[in-house]
Amino acid sequence: MRDWIGTIKRGLRKPPRVIFARLATELNSELQRVFVQRRRRMSLHKLLKELNAPDLVTLWARLASAPFPARSVSIDRDLYERTFPGASTRIFEQAELACAHRVDLLGSGIVGLGEHINWSRDFKTGHSWDRKYFRDIDYNNPERPSDVKTVWELSRLQWLIPVAQAYLLCGDERYASTVKTVLSCWIEENPYAGSVNWACTMEVALRIFTWSWFFHVFHNSPSWEDSVFRENFLRTLFLHVQFTELHIERSDINGNHYTADAAGLVFGGLFLGEGGKPRHWADEGWRILNEEITKQVFSDGVDFEASIPYHRLVAELFLLPALYRKTCGLTTEELYTQRLQAMAEFTLAYTKPDGQVPLWGDADDARSLPFGGQPLNDHRYLADLISEMAGHPGLSGSACKLGEETFWWGGAPQTQKNITGNSLSAAFPQGGFYVMRQGGDHVFVDCGPIGLAGRGGHGHNDCLSFEAVLDGVNLITDCGANVYTASYRERNLFRSTAYHNTPQIDGEEINRFIRPDYLWNMHYDAVPEVIEWKISDEIALFQGRHLGYTRLEFPVIPTRTLLVDFTHHGLYIEDDLVGAGKHAVSIPLHLSPQVEVLETSGLHAILRAEGSLFEVSWQASPEYVLEVSEARVSPSYGVVQPAIKLRWYREKSTLTPLKVCISPQASHGAFLSVLPTHLASFQKNESWPNGKR
Repeated sequence: MRDWIGTIKRGLRKPPRVIFARLATELNSELQRVFVQRRRRMSLHKLLKELNAPDLVTLWARLASAPFPARSVSIDRDLYERTFPGASTRIFEQAELACAHRVDLLGSGIVGLGEHINWSRDFKTGHSWDRKYFRDIDYNNPERPSDVKTVWELSRLQWLIPVAQAYLLCGDERYASTVKTVLSCWIEENPYAGSVNWACTMEVALRIFTWSWFFHVFHNSPSWEDSVFRENFLRTLFLHVQFTELHIERSDINGNHYTADAAGLVFGGLFLGEGGKPRHWADEGWRILNEEITKQVFSDGVDFEASIPYHRLVAELFLLPALYRKTCGLTTEELYTQRLQAMAEFTLAYTKPDGQVPLWGDADDARSLPFGGQPLNDHRYLADLISEMAGHPGLSGSACKLGEETFWWGGAPQTQKNITGNSLSAAFPQGGFYVMRQGGDHVFVDCGPIGLAGRGGHGHNDCLSFEAVLDGVNLITDCGANVYTASYRERNLFRSTAYHNTPQIDGEEINRFIRPDYLWNMHYDAVPEVIEWKISDEIALFQGRHLGYTRLEFPVIPTRTLLVDFTHHGLYIEDDLVGAGKHAVSIPLHLSPQVEVLETSGLHAILRAEGSLFEVSWQASPEYVLEVSEARVSPSYGVVQPAIKLRWYREKSTLTPLKVCISPQASHGAFLSVLPTHLASFQKNESWPNGKR
């Protein structure tokens, strides 16, 4: 009862329009119970009437002849293998695993699901959810070891994509039969609105992407000629789109769920084509996307949820409907295109020299319709696809042309090139990210708001935190996200201040958690401010601060200066903690999993990574102690790797600064010798060129 009372009290604090909108949504969802059985029994006659078709054969042929943005015709296997060496082998290996119902999802490792798949069972823990009206299903319970994302990910059916790709490469009817059997099983086990796989509208919307592509791949297959299957498939897909409209996840502040719902409406509406409802769905979804792209994506191209993985997902959700519309001969508004291009620019900027991305904010490995074989944390294909959509050859003079992903979205076959992304330092002030890079040096800094317009969302307690690559070696990393509802403790640890490379005062969070079970909300305490951003050919400098600790009895304002010397591949970190009173301080640097600490002595440490040695030296008052301890890094959902953490800490005492220098051991002395000159030029406020170098 206390939880309900708290929920009502919090709800009543919101503006009246928000309260009424939420009440209307809740009432509508309850009223929809009445129509569930009728929709499940939807007749073929009713379906044909809704889609303006005289019979099933005509409807099937009409849908098959309609354009679709992703490749769905036979592919020359030899040409594909010559263009993308090793890709066809990977596809066929993954296809065979899928045919055997063996999956690797969300860090599970390869797991066999058995001949008959249980679509409501979390195969990691064995917990199952009952089949009943989706609003009656409690899928989020901290007392129960389970992760609903496992069943949702399974039901997205993206693990079947290699089966369809293999079919296009070789035409083996076994692959078509496998997908048909799995779809038939899913339809039978997940009646409309009647299982946990309908409990989140975003999941319903994402299935529209996959199912519509499966149709275009297999529509001519002999295995798919069965009229009963065809009717069930199209009815279920129609109901997916209808459900998405009826239960769209609208709020006063909308995020990726609402975007996914709208994108699903566009895909479903364009796929189904004729009929009043499909046209309405396509138009309404596109209207929402145009409205949301300027709300959710800052003008500098950063998604407002403060997460690099979600930036990728949201970019896909805005992009793929635009690609579909382009395929259908429809236009995209100029502002929409500009915002997508800005998202691509940010993607190229945050991409590290090895093609991977910072582990920033939440990550659940979500994709809209994944085709390529690139590593999970390689986002460079986005720039390629956005260029294709916009009709431009590349962005910032750097076309990625990674090939496979672009190929499956209709691009011409091109040999893969080893493009690392944007090689220029860049500032993204609206989103609050700063990238200092040149050659093999890449330092990614966060000095922006927490996600979802200050509510938390998929952002973490990472203001003033950073990742660093020096001389092509990944040295300092974020810790990632690990899991969501599977463990509230793990969820809150990985988004906590202590799991990020930012100063922590008196053991407090920079943004206070509201409650342990509020997994996507925080108080917005750490309001950031950028003091300096200067770049030149030789160095780049960032200085910022936040107000997260001004709430303490004796307020403290952390001010961090980061300077990168591109000539010597050196990084200077200065933390100046301004405030009165005595405070305990902890300043961690989480090292990438492959980094070893060879020795620590006095005010020096030696690191080894990828065959290179790096020296760490620091200046601090005697109160500071260096601790070398175990840490954890999560490169993807549900996966945790051991790592090492350097942590400078001090018990309660008067505040003093900490200054740390890191560079390759061979150039460390030279870096230290020029550092005073670099800092003096900053302190004298000499004129440097600002903005992009």
